[in-house]
Amino acid sequence: MDTKTTVISQAQLDEQLAYCDKIAAAWQQKGVTPKAYVETYGCQQNEADSERIRGILAQSGYAMTDTAEGADVVVMNTCAIREHAEQRVFGNLGALTHTKRRHEGQKIFLCGCMAGQEVVVKRLKTSYPHVDGVFSTHHLWQFPQILFLVLTGKKRVFFVEDEAGSIAEGLPQKRDSSLKAWVSIMYGCNNFCTYCIVPYVRGRERSRKSADILAECRQLIAGGCREITLLGQNVNSYGKDLDESIDFSDLLAQIAAIEGDFLVRFMTSHPRDASKKLFDTMASSPKIAKQLHLPFQSGSSRVLKAMNRHYDRETYLEKVRYAKSVMPELVLTSDVIVGFPGETAEEFEETLSLIEEVRYDSLFTFIFSPRTGTPAATMEDPTPKAEKNARFDRLCALQNSISEQIHRDYISKRLRCLVDGKDKELLTARTEGGRLVRFAGDDSLIGTYCCVTVTGATTWSLTGEYSEEK
Repeated sequence: MDTKTTVISQAQLDEQLAYCDKIAAAWQQKGVTPKAYVETYGCQQNEADSERIRGILAQSGYAMTDTAEGADVVVMNTCAIREHAEQRVFGNLGALTHTKRRHEGQKIFLCGCMAGQEVVVKRLKTSYPHVDGVFSTHHLWQFPQILFLVLTGKKRVFFVEDEAGSIAEGLPQKRDSSLKAWVSIMYGCNNFCTYCIVPYVRGRERSRKSADILAECRQLIAGGCREITLLGQNVNSYGKDLDESIDFSDLLAQIAAIEGDFLVRFMTSHPRDASKKLFDTMASSPKIAKQLHLPFQSGSSRVLKAMNRHYDRETYLEKVRYAKSVMPELVLTSDVIVGFPGETAEEFEETLSLIEEVRYDSLFTFIFSPRTGTPAATMEDPTPKAEKNARFDRLCALQNSISEQIHRDYISKRLRCLVDGKDKELLTARTEGGRLVRFAGDDSLIGTYCCVTVTGATTWSLTGEYSEEK
């Protein structure tokens, strides 16, 4: 595989947009408005990719719909991180044979991380003949061409070449919200954790130019966006591949300096590259949310080495202690894997003790899922599934009790929140730390910052009363 990043030229982009115009003109000539449905699985980066897919479809004349039934185009944007996610995709993909039978002419596409796996592509070719087009994350920028080929030809189309990846600026984008926005600052990963398939399906790390990122952020803020989340598999590696002298902390500070009333968040941070400079930058600006997602994965230094994480238990804890010292109000979340191959009962206890010491606001918890093509998939794994399940239950019970206590400590506090929607009769809002708050209030508050006094708490969310004073 070529590991050199490809920068898509304006001429190449114009060629793709020309395909959009051809497709839109063909539909217009027929006098119909076609419908498209995009289903997204997995991480926030996939959500951001789906916004580009919807943008391309919209420019090609399609109206979005919220169901595959009756849609002229169905796109499944997939995740390959865990086996359960893949099986769910295959199940839903199989069910599309019925929607296609009921709507002659429906075109079905599968893209995303699953499309970057050779074993998946082979299965699609042999067992899912109703899928018309398949393209990996590297070829998202070519979706207009892929769509055109499927609509005008009789053969199935596969754009799944293995490559380092590309940077394509200027693709059309249809965002889910004008209030909040995902902004990808980089793509790919160089870390090669032994359990993770991402570097193999998303390619090597490649950073967008800071000027392009800043221009996108300025445009969003000018358009009324109140919350921007910067995305990357490891945002702390941002800039290492660029000619300009900039790192992630510098970029974060430059975005926070943009005029306007907004918050900037980011994910995900790899602990190896999380620095005191980053934490100091976060602490110095009121526009940078005091929220940090810092995956630790295991509390055992031996297991962390087997995972190829490039830090040990004490190094991780030192970073957390410093971050909390400069940001006492920090909301800290993390990822943890239970039952990594060879994890002993004692090493699992080390994970529990780390959780008790750090006291995370919440955790994303997973039982180890072997991914074909990764080193961990071939490691000896003697722990029975029942034991892994028991460990998982213990870990969840511990974290749930911590989350519930942390939330109870919010009661009587007055918090500034961004009101982002409704849940039945109550408004929903997010605190600076990303905590969900429900409260009674007028719909006119949606899209604004307001203060809420917390009156109740559960493990997962808060309830409160609206305060007119900001």
